[in-house]
Amino acid sequence: MPLHLTKVAFKATSLEEVHGWFASRGDVSKLTTRYLPKRHAELIGGSLFWIFKRQLVARSEILGFEEAEGGRTHILISSKLIDVMPKPHRAHQGWRYLDDDDAPLDLAPGEVAGDAMPGKLAADLARLGLV
Repeated sequence: MPLHLTKVAFKATSLEEVHGWFASRGDVSKLTTRYLPKRHAELIGGSLFWIFKRQLVARSEILGFEEAEGGRTHILISSKLIDVMPKPHRAHQGWRYLDDDDAPLDLAPGEVAGDAMPGKLAADLARLGLV
């Protein structure tokens, strides 16, 4: 079972903006962090899940890690973002581990979050802990 990371899509104003961050970066993007995660070997093949408006909304596959300047580390992720079924998740600084059992499912091709229920209503109910 792969291990995943979560990260806040800081300063994003929409999910489309998050997709735009990676649109022109080629196949691989680099996120720089201060420290190599202790469980980095378990993360390769897992995903980095993006938090937007207190929900996990998309993921990028974690491809590996490499050293960066100043003793920092690059997290190598796929530039292809995959939308997932929105799942409530509190915001935090940096990154946090996420077990595979707690990860949301991918949206099916052509499926849009909120198909069964309008997205805003689903988000409001999730914030209240009702879904």
